[in-house]
Amino acid sequence: MNFIGQVVQWFLEPAHWQGDGGIPHRTLEHLAMSGISVLVAALIALPIGITIGHLGKGGNLAINISNIGRAVPSFALLVLAAQFFGIAAASQVVGFGAVPAFVALVALAIPPMVTNSYIGMREVDADVREAARGMGMRARAVLLRVELPIALPLIMAGVRTSAVNVVATATLAAVVAWGGLGRFIVDGLGLQDYPMLFAGAVMVAVLSLIVEFSLAGVQRLATPAGLRPSKSIQKEESSGAALDTAAVAA
Repeated sequence: MNFIGQVVQWFLEPAHWQGDGGIPHRTLEHLAMSGISVLVAALIALPIGITIGHLGKGGNLAINISNIGRAVPSFALLVLAAQFFGIAAASQVVGFGAVPAFVALVALAIPPMVTNSYIGMREVDADVREAARGMGMRARAVLLRVELPIALPLIMAGVRTSAVNVVATATLAAVVAWGGLGRFIVDGLGLQDYPMLFAGAVMVAVLSLIVEFSLAGVQRLATPAGLRPSKSIQKEESSGAALDTAAVAA
């Protein structure tokens, strides 16, 4: 039997779909950790990015800090968090997984959200703001009814980028004794069970693509009709995003 046949046989094995070590449970673990990490990162990053973008102050400092965060490798963040919190990662965050993995994934998700939300707010045309004020809108109304709807596509793009990065990178959390789909890769490598390793990589790639296209749909729905790109541009963006997502997952 060739290697692809062995991978298919691995997926068809009923034991791999049952129990705490089965595919459904590991997938739920992966999604739970990724989801709570992105949510916490959004609660931290989006108010910062939107506020400094609206005020037009402190943007350079925030962007530079975000760039530093992007420059630090994800695996390095994970190792540092494991050393700081203890690699006895039985400690849990609201039942969703190990503290080191959670901290590293939140830190990974914050920079794209801060950068995109800041840039989205700053790219709102000053004449549009002025026209809104001229119509008698107060500062809060300008922010909520004018600036945020226009900036929303870029803000959602930042959330989308962060979510895909987190889903793909959460695989590394298995190194510090957390679960998720990364367990198949780490355990497969340790046991020299290469069909298991390859199957784990395939599942992470597929999950990343599902997250990418799902959030692309959410982004489109959240974008005001007048700001949506043409269908031809959307197809080009979707094709490029799919390639980028596959590369990140790999």
